[in-house]
Amino acid sequence: MITGKQTLEFEYPPSIISTGVVGGPFEELGNIPADFDYFYSDQWMDEKSFEIAHQHMIEDACHFAIEKANLETSDMQFFLHGDLINQLTPSNFAAKNLAIPYLGLFSACATSMEGLALSALIINQMKAGYIITGAASHNSAVERQFRYPTEYGSQKPDTSQWTVTGAGIAIISSKGEGPKVTSATIGKVVDRELKDPFNMGGAMAPAAYDTITRHLKDRNLEPDYYDYIITGDLAKIGRDICLDLFEQNKININNDQFIDCGLTIYKPEQQVFAGASGAACSAIVTYGHFLNKLNKGECDRILVVATGALLSPLTVQQKQTIPCIAHAVSIENI
Repeated sequence: MITGKQTLEFEYPPSIISTGVVGGPFEELGNIPADFDYFYSDQWMDEKSFEIAHQHMIEDACHFAIEKANLETSDMQFFLHGDLINQLTPSNFAAKNLAIPYLGLFSACATSMEGLALSALIINQMKAGYIITGAASHNSAVERQFRYPTEYGSQKPDTSQWTVTGAGIAIISSKGEGPKVTSATIGKVVDRELKDPFNMGGAMAPAAYDTITRHLKDRNLEPDYYDYIITGDLAKIGRDICLDLFEQNKININNDQFIDCGLTIYKPEQQVFAGASGAACSAIVTYGHFLNKLNKGECDRILVVATGALLSPLTVQQKQTIPCIAHAVSIENI
């Protein structure tokens, strides 16, 4: 199954048979509202804290995916999930209520594709039936942990990004119809010694470049094999840097083929600085927008490269650099 140095090619590619995608009120005003299953009317979601609201979204997205697949929660053999809040608190409490055997994951905003890669691997090696996986984030919960509470009204530079409020979930199965998970490239931690927590796109771009080029080399593919190469949340700054790296190294990825989730989810007139971010960003755009495109036959092969800045409040306070990672998963109609 190991191809090249970092890539897994799945002998029995599992299907993504169902998804659940939920978002907040700001996401409903965005660019892809038709690709969501449900929107909440406010950030509180009838809960007493933003962190509990975060948990609420995870559970709802899971229930949507399970219901759409005509399955029961008890049919799920494993639950792989992650978020950005201290020790995965929302995911942990959601897992308690869902009562599915649980693996908590953290690759920051790259968690969605880490979960999908591991789910495909478990199905191939352990012959599991159904695995449910995804990632979630909540703007107000994440902002007050990593930067300042939104009600503080602090000023931000143009390089900063807007944390998505939402959850994206997928059910992966060895049986059933749907786009197939054909391969996964596990990223290396890349640190170019940037320290600005308000420029995560710039920090993550080298990791995205490293994983994409490794994936293409490991699978002996040209970039145009894929209809789209989709990064997680590089946003405007990181995407431009990544395109510059491709150009400098004579890798031909065209502008229309290279899509970023952080530039897809919101409309241009929404004031989100350089674009969107958050663990939910790649999960929502992949399991909502691009899975719909695959299911409709509007594209047949995509490479999703979720990007994560592995910083924490502690490392920011100690003025450490920002190590980053990117995990790539190919999803194809075959």
